Amino acid sequence: MFIATLLTNPARPVLDRVTVESLRNAWGGGDALWLDPGVAAEFPLQAMPANRWDVWQGLQGIGVDLVIQAAAGRRKQLLIADMDSTMIQQECIDELADEAGVGAHVAGITARAMNGELDFEEALRERVGLLKGLPEAVIATVIRDRITLMPGGKTLVATMKANGGTAALVSGGFTAFTAAIAAVLGFDENRANTLEIEAGILTGTVATPILGRAAKVQALQEIAARLGITPDQAIAVGDGANDLGMLGLAGAGVALHAKPSVQAECDLRINHGDLTALLYLQGYAREAFIA
Repeated sequence: MFIATLLTNPARPVLDRVTVESLRNAWGGGDALWLDPGVAAEFPLQAMPANRWDVWQGLQGIGVDLVIQAAAGRRKQLLIADMDSTMIQQECIDELADEAGVGAHVAGITARAMNGELDFEEALRERVGLLKGLPEAVIATVIRDRITLMPGGKTLVATMKANGGTAALVSGGFTAFTAAIAAVLGFDENRANTLEIEAGILTGTVATPILGRAAKVQALQEIAARLGITPDQAIAVGDGANDLGMLGLAGAGVALHAKPSVQAECDLRINHGDLTALLYLQGYAREAFIA
């Protein structure tokens, strides 16, 4: 048994009954259940439709996401999330680089690294090197003035924790940012890289070992083992190539507004919804959300 979920951006609720019912009828699905009128609906299916990606592509054009997944076990006990361009709307290293006067150059490297065109560790070292000499105090300024939360993040974390879940923020970015973001959003723990600082000045180096793709997989495995669950009982979310390992290992790996190369390797793709999409995918209705 499978569940088909259709959803859209809660800020622009364009999902209508005709779209949902037409697709349900075409695929011979069961009764549709509205999780949030205008925003999210789901219906059961006996088999995976052969034309699902053609339909997915058509729905993208009207601002609607479509996800089809196994019905069993979709309510998860662990959320493991990337930070940059996932739980927040920026790439922290790009914002620091902008303060250092090398923003455009570093942003170009970041985009290529996140799309899998560059080795993550080498690209990180190169970018951090360009931050050499930046005052440590700039980090707090960037967090205060430049960083904005991705919509739905607080609700996602709060709702999963209220239902017995655990939330971990695992980033290829920096602990100076993850500690602050984890505290604001209510994550139980956070892991990231450490910028090396001497006498209040960034040295242009990052502590080793570098947390990249393999370390995110390791984090998922370690946290799941500690909780006494399997990775199948986790939902992971990210947007970059260094997230692909954990997205593939988790029971539900969600590519959220992800780079093209990342979307191509993920079955669960959210391009229009916000972070509350991860709740709809688990079958939570809007009235069950914790604000």
